Amino acid sequence: MTPDSTNPRWLTAEQRLAWLDMVRVLTRLPATLGAQLERDAGLTFFEYHVLSMLSEIPGHALRLSRLAQLTSSSLSRLSNVVKRLEARDLLRREPDPADGRASRAVLTDAGMAAVEQAAPGHVTLVRELVVDPLDEAQLSQLHAAHERILDRLDPASSTRPEWLEA
Repeated sequence: MTPDSTNPRWLTAEQRLAWLDMVRVLTRLPATLGAQLERDAGLTFFEYHVLSMLSEIPGHALRLSRLAQLTSSSLSRLSNVVKRLEARDLLRREPDPADGRASRAVLTDAGMAAVEQAAPGHVTLVRELVVDPLDEAQLSQLHAAHERILDRLDPASSTRPEWLEA
C-alpha cells in the first residue's frame, strides 16, 4: 500500500456528490450518445470517434499509434475496430509513407460519407445534452475544469488533437 492509501483523505459530502455526479455523466453520456449513433448511423460511439478524428485532419490519414492516443484507446482495441471499419469500407489500413514498418488508417470516401451522415444527429444530441443546458460562463467553467483534470491525466496532452485551437 502507498502511504496515501493507508491514511486516505476521505471525500467530504459535497466532494462525494460531485464525484458521483461525474461518474453518472461518464457512464450515461457515452451510452446515450452511442445509442443515438447506433440507431441513426449504425456506428458505435468509438467507431464514430475514430472516423471523426480521421475526417478532421488534412489527408484523412493517421498512424495507428497516434490514432490510438487521440481516441484514448489501446492499440489492440483500435486494431479490432479498424478491422471492422475496413470490412465496411469506411477506412483502409496502409503502410505509413514516413515509416513503412508502421501502419496508418486512411478514411475512405464511404467513411467520410458515414461521418457526414452521422454528424448532424450526433451534434444535435451533444448540444441538447451538454452545450445548451449551460450558459456561456458555465460552459467555460466546464472546459476549465476538464483542462485541470486532463493536466493530471494527460500531462503531455497526447490525447489532444493538434488541429484544435488552444
